[in-house]
Amino acid sequence: MSADPANAASPLKPANDNQRHRATVAEMEVRANFLIGYAAIHAPVTVRQLYYAATVVGLPGIRKDDNGYDAVQRQVLNLRREGRMPYRHIADLTRFQRKPLTHNGISEALEETAIFYRRALWRDMDYHVEVWAEKDALAGSLTPITSKFDVPLMVCRGFTSETFAHEAVRQWEGIGKEVHVYHLGDFDRSGQDAASDLERKLKGFAAGSGLHVMFNRMAVNAEQVEEMGLPTREPKRVTAADKKWPYPFACELDAIPPDVLRKMLDDKLTQYIPEDQMQVLLAAEESEREILKIFARSAADL
Repeated sequence: MSADPANAASPLKPANDNQRHRATVAEMEVRANFLIGYAAIHAPVTVRQLYYAATVVGLPGIRKDDNGYDAVQRQVLNLRREGRMPYRHIADLTRFQRKPLTHNGISEALEETAIFYRRALWRDMDYHVEVWAEKDALAGSLTPITSKFDVPLMVCRGFTSETFAHEAVRQWEGIGKEVHVYHLGDFDRSGQDAASDLERKLKGFAAGSGLHVMFNRMAVNAEQVEEMGLPTREPKRVTAADKKWPYPFACELDAIPPDVLRKMLDDKLTQYIPEDQMQVLLAAEESEREILKIFARSAADL
């Protein structure tokens, strides 16, 4: 595997944030090579994750503002249209299709069931675990891990509605286990207030049902910003609430490199299902999948 372009020493001098810079053809190609390489190594990634990676290495013409993000967004779109960057390397689960699952017959239904069959990994576990993410655009980047561990991924999009929180707790009632929630959100006034609001709602509804909820703010926090050297931005100081933000900086969840974020989540969930136990469960799953395939073949002979 080639070296990670985000970790390589950049020969480029970061663009002056106070001075607009129109990239030359040569600089555009430098940007293209970096974006293509980074996306290939860390896929699936969001455009905003690519933008933050670009600011870290100081790509020419990529300012640390909305103009810089727009420049990355435009170039990523063009690179995909030109066939230089696979569409699958960019994650976007903000839009999706709703359609009933239908089949051409019993045999086909059984075949598809066999292909997509998953064993309920948490049936005999002591806890029910969920991951809640503030941003829906990051869902595609996190899904490989939540899918691997059969863990629900809830996208709350900022402040969570009473209805969404209440419906989540109603589902927990049917499970009847202690609930562990891992929250991923921005390190800014709005993101932290949204996390506090979500924790209050979930624990409040759960208390009324006799359920215990452990709420863990997994990312982003001030320690992670410092330890990882994450790119930051100026915090908003518009509203009275904004002005109470005690830090001189803010940091978005997208600033954490996608593979690092996935590794963090993988490590956390492995504490519940260790690798050796996971392998036993997956072996049982594969055995049950083979049984379903036998049923599908039998149905095709009818």
